[in-house]
Amino acid sequence: MLTDALLILAPLFLGFALALENRRLMTAIHYLVEALVYFILALLGLGLGQMEGLSDQLGTMAVQMSMLVIVLFVANMAGLWLFHRWRPMTPEPRDAASGGTGYVRLFMAAARPLLAVLAGVLSGYFLLPELPQAEQVATGALMLLLFLIGLQLRNAGLSLRKLLMNTQGLGIALVLVISSLLAGIALVPVLGLPWHDVLALASGFGWYSLSGIVIGDALGPAWGGVAFVNDVLREIIALAIIPLVIGTRPAMAIGYGGATSMDFTLPIIRSSGGLSCVPVAIASGFLLSFLSPVLMGVFLSLG
Repeated sequence: MLTDALLILAPLFLGFALALENRRLMTAIHYLVEALVYFILALLGLGLGQMEGLSDQLGTMAVQMSMLVIVLFVANMAGLWLFHRWRPMTPEPRDAASGGTGYVRLFMAAARPLLAVLAGVLSGYFLLPELPQAEQVATGALMLLLFLIGLQLRNAGLSLRKLLMNTQGLGIALVLVISSLLAGIALVPVLGLPWHDVLALASGFGWYSLSGIVIGDALGPAWGGVAFVNDVLREIIALAIIPLVIGTRPAMAIGYGGATSMDFTLPIIRSSGGLSCVPVAIASGFLLSFLSPVLMGVFLSLG
């Protein structure tokens, strides 16, 4: 397991160590990352579709996923509410001239990962024979994805020093990590897994393409599916609650988005909370994007 954890972390840090200046190459990397995400999710669905006794396990998986989502939501929002009381932040009024965010478009984009997994499930269940090399292919694709994401993080035009000095964003990220791990501890007797595996499940922070395949490799396709749906639902719930709470409790809105606050949910954070929320969201999302694979790798290596 320790070797697997190092395989997860090494490509991310290797990519982050390389500086690139060719903007055309960075654009190509962006599209390659997007294609790899959907490819990995389809392979995750394929493993689920070919899992023995899938139909008998769906009810159990739904209960496990629901408990994970609910307990994480309550713990995260409680922790972020306390952080807001301690370090209140007042966002700018919404800029009417900037227009509204296309919520329907964003929700449809959030649903695409689910469709990719569903396509894999249906293909595996009805069409394709068992592919013995699928797990190795998925692991290789994940390592390439992490390397490219490391490149993107390094070359996103962000000052690492400024991100680390954004105490509001770092505080939000750390509160989300701590509250998620406390939720994981509370879920140990409910989920029936060793404590370190449950903490790995709780460490996805919305990064579904990572958590689904890493947890699936370590704990089996059923738990990979639970981890994936949990993190996709975090993204979808964040899209719904950000406009509702960012005006009064921005830490809760930014924090619950997890790792997505620096990319997918950033447009809604910007349009609903103003420019002052953007550096906070980027700092929080950046730190969570690094901590998620680190924590998952460490916890799974304890098995």
